[in-house]
Amino acid sequence: MPHLADPTRYDAMPYRRAGRSGLLLPPLSLGLWQNFGTARAYETQRAIVLRAFDRGVTHFDLANNYGPPPGAAEEFFGRILATDLKAYRDEIVVSTKAGYTMWPGPYGDFGSRKYLLSSLDQSLRRLGLDYVDVFYHHRPDPDTPLEESMGALVTAIQQGKTLYPAISNYGPERTTEAAALLAAAGNPLLLHQPRYSLFDRTPEQGVLEAVEAAGAAAIVFSPLAQGLLTDRYLGGIPEDSRAKTSVFLHASDITDEKVAKARALNDIAQGRGQTLAQLALQWVLRTPVVVSAIIGASSVEQLEQNLVAVHGPELTADELAEIDRCLADGSRS
Repeated sequence: MPHLADPTRYDAMPYRRAGRSGLLLPPLSLGLWQNFGTARAYETQRAIVLRAFDRGVTHFDLANNYGPPPGAAEEFFGRILATDLKAYRDEIVVSTKAGYTMWPGPYGDFGSRKYLLSSLDQSLRRLGLDYVDVFYHHRPDPDTPLEESMGALVTAIQQGKTLYPAISNYGPERTTEAAALLAAAGNPLLLHQPRYSLFDRTPEQGVLEAVEAAGAAAIVFSPLAQGLLTDRYLGGIPEDSRAKTSVFLHASDITDEKVAKARALNDIAQGRGQTLAQLALQWVLRTPVVVSAIIGASSVEQLEQNLVAVHGPELTADELAEIDRCLADGSRS
């Protein structure tokens, strides 16, 4: 039986406008980066997606290489779209990306027109869609002219294969240049997706300012620093943790200094009646230019816990100052 969506799904979610566009996004979006593919049961993935939609999460973030293996996340999500969510396609924002290695040879990576448009066609086939709502250039290409990469995004819009152009992992200057090229073509930049968290504040060094100046919005990934900003590692490294299995997080990343800072932040969170993860999510959403934070989930329970952050108490100036002190020296005043 196809899924029957919760009729109250939009009652409590406070949607936010993406820059100067007409698009509204939920403050938390579901990312299918590392938790969707052949390594996890289809029914588990299905349950997470459907529960997210029932809670008002309308945006699902993918990329051509998400899995494992690459492409699997789009295939699994396409299955869910074709069955349970077929009747709700127009209520859902689907985004995908191209920019990292996807197939061998000189045309399966980075930012050429050939790669970006070929990859989008492949993504659409895996998803079973005629178009995606948002198509990203996943990372800047140091060798391909930016005019070519942005021109490919414009062509994708003109072909009806995407509605909005977006970029990810761009620095401040390239963000400004990309936004200018897209605006000149009549297709303003919608989103920039940088890595941003309490443990990685690099976007504050010009990227967020460039995004705001372009009239776009930031939608951030890894807001929980691959799990470091959860209670997962406060007492050591569990045997079944991501640090034991992931290529993106290693035991060497979990330093005594970071654990001390996480524990101090956890104390602040508990004082607010929150988990550390909920505090970390609310912190990245504190600035208006950040329209949404992308969260992963390995279970429905984890998803539910993180969604609580949407309704957490606003961070006060004193709490923000205390957080900064924790990040500076790992202790509270």
